Amino acid sequence: MKREYWYVLIVYLAMQLSGVVGVPLLLLLGENVLNWVPDSAIAYASGYWGLISFLLALLIILRILRHDQQLVRAEQPAIQGFSVIVWSVFGVILAFMSQYVAISIETAIGIPSGSANTQNILTVIELVPLFLLVSSIFGPILEEIVFRKVIFGEIYKRTNFLIAGIMSALIFATAHNDFPHLILYTSMGFAFAYLYVKTNRILVPILAHVAMNSLVVLVQQVYQPT
Repeated sequence: MKREYWYVLIVYLAMQLSGVVGVPLLLLLGENVLNWVPDSAIAYASGYWGLISFLLALLIILRILRHDQQLVRAEQPAIQGFSVIVWSVFGVILAFMSQYVAISIETAIGIPSGSANTQNILTVIELVPLFLLVSSIFGPILEEIVFRKVIFGEIYKRTNFLIAGIMSALIFATAHNDFPHLILYTSMGFAFAYLYVKTNRILVPILAHVAMNSLVVLVQQVYQPT
């Protein structure tokens, strides 16, 4: 694997673990200086640290990859122009279709609907509206770079699409720490891997992922119980 890709993985892992230090520091600041309400202080600290850490990680990773032109399929040119938009729209539809199939399977085997991960994100957004940038933009961009461009791309070089797609999607699902819905997240990861390999443009799964997350959060905010 390219040295730059190792740096990307290290930065992403460091970001994920940084809350162990960052959240307590913000919690201390919030309780003693900003007068955060104790019942909501942890959510405030988690939201603001998430915003800071995701943004910093994204900027660092984009800097690391600023010269990277590697394609997932070297023999196939990347799509250009309007095709990027068409495939991105198709990608949103594909992602929601994969979600529908996954939810149907989960329901059939007795897994209750509703994602704890999604609910936690919505709770944080209510208190820290800027956290919407993490769930809808920073997060999807980072995930597509890490799980599709780096992890899927490297496995795909050594195996085939099915193996690389399933393995990277399972890693993607595990990273969301919502194990009852492992099938749901795996299906989405596989769909985004398909978009990447078919278009040879990481921008396509990024746009599809950003749009999907934004729509999910919007619908949840509009239709959540009052």
